[in-house]
Amino acid sequence: MYSVAVRRHFMIAHSFVGEVFGPAQRLHGATYTVETEFRRAQLDGDGLVCDIGRAGAALEAVLADFDYRNLDEVPAFRGQNTTTEFLAGEIWRRLAAKVREGALGPGTKGALEGLRVVLHESPQAWAAFEGPLE
Repeated sequence: MYSVAVRRHFMIAHSFVGEVFGPAQRLHGATYTVETEFRRAQLDGDGLVCDIGRAGAALEAVLADFDYRNLDEVPAFRGQNTTTEFLAGEIWRRLAAKVREGALGPGTKGALEGLRVVLHESPQAWAAFEGPLE
C-alpha cells in the first residue's frame, strides 16, 4: 500500500464534563498537530497517490471549522466531550467527505482506499482514527 501524508496544526479551546477529566473540566486550550495519511494500492499514471498540495488544502479546509474556536460553542458538538479521540474521528469523517467529493483531484475519486488521521495533543500523547474510503 502506498501512502502520502500531510501535517498541519490548529488551536482550540474546550472543556470536558465528567470527573474522569479532573482539571480539564475547566475551559482550557490545546494546540493540536494533525497528520493525515492517504493510501492506495497502486499509484496513478503520474506515479502519485494524490496531489500533495490538494491534500494539504483539503485538510486546511476541514481544520478551518475548528481553528481558534471554543468547541463548547459549536452547535454540532453540544453535549459531546471533544476529546482527542473524538476529534480524530470527526476530522476523518469530514476529510473523507472531501475525498469523496473529488477535492484531491479527478484521479483520486474512488481510487484512494484508506485514510488515517493522527491527532497529537502533545509530543507524548496522541489518538488516531483510520478506515477505508469507499
